[in-house]
Amino acid sequence: MILDFEPGDKVFNPNEKSWGIGQVQSIIKSKVTVNFENVGKKVINAENIELKKIYDRN
Repeated sequence: MILDFEPGDKVFNPNEKSWGIGQVQSIIKSKVTVNFENVGKKVINAENIELKKIYDRN
């Protein structure tokens, strides 16, 4: 599995949209630590949950 994230990227969890936008803090193997605006820091197992990257439109 190749994750297309790096620290600082903005992401959201399509299964938990109420969490808001998150910023990737760290990636260790398939574990992605994300700080979400509405629920704080979560460790996401990327093998089970597919985060969606938010791309700048500028």
